Amino acid sequence: MYVPKRCAFCGREVRLGSGILFVRNDGSTRAYCSSKCKANELKLGRDPRKLKWTRRSRKQ
Repeated sequence: MYVPKRCAFCGREVRLGSGILFVRNDGSTRAYCSSKCKANELKLGRDPRKLKWTRRSRKQ
């Protein structure tokens, strides 16, 4: 049975066969729904709670 993953940055559901799976050197994984989310977290170092388009900001 497939358990849907959530985007590590924005919180959207990442469907099977889509998105980006980032694997760190220690073996931990982070799923991203798009390259926009991946770049905002890894490259730009942004906080998802401070961006209006993420679901994490709406929960506050």
